[in-house]
Amino acid sequence: MGPDAVVASDLKRAAATAAELAAITGHTVAHDSALRETYAGEWQGLTHEEIVERYGEQYAAWKRGEPVRRGGGELETEVADRAAPVVLEHADKLPEGGTLVVVSHGGTIRTTIGRLLGLEARHWESLGGLSNCCWSVLGEGARGWRLLEHNAGTLPEPVLGDDD
Repeated sequence: MGPDAVVASDLKRAAATAAELAAITGHTVAHDSALRETYAGEWQGLTHEEIVERYGEQYAAWKRGEPVRRGGGELETEVADRAAPVVLEHADKLPEGGTLVVVSHGGTIRTTIGRLLGLEARHWESLGGLSNCCWSVLGEGARGWRLLEHNAGTLPEPVLGDDD
C-alpha cells in the first residue's frame, strides 16, 4: 500500500512490529505512548476465566456496553480520547492521498476506529477485535471516515460504490 508515515505505540510488541515495517519502507517510526493498549487496572495479566471469577458483575456490565473502568483502569472513551487525536495529527501531515500506518493494540484500535467513524461508544464492541498481525483500513469518504477493511489479512481490493 506504500505508506507515507508510520506511528506506533511505544510498547514492545507494537514497536517491534513497526520497526519491521520501517525496515522495509525506509520510514522512521514515530512512537507515541497515547497509542498504548487500554489500561485494565487489576485485570491486567489475568486470564478471561480469572476475570469472570473475580470480577463477574463488572465484566458482565462491560460486556453489556456499560462504561466500566475494568479493574479500576481506563474507560474505553478515555482510550479514544488519547489515541484518536494522535491518529488525526499524523493523518493531517500526509500528502494528498497519502497512507498512514498506525501500529497499536486491539482495544485501542477498536476504540479509535469507533471514535473516527463517529459511532456511539456503546457500539464500538460491534467492530470486534483484531487478530494478531491483522489490520483495518480507513479512508476518507464524502461524509468523513469510512471503514474499508477490518481484521484483514490480505491487501484490500477497490470496491465500486455509489458515492465515488
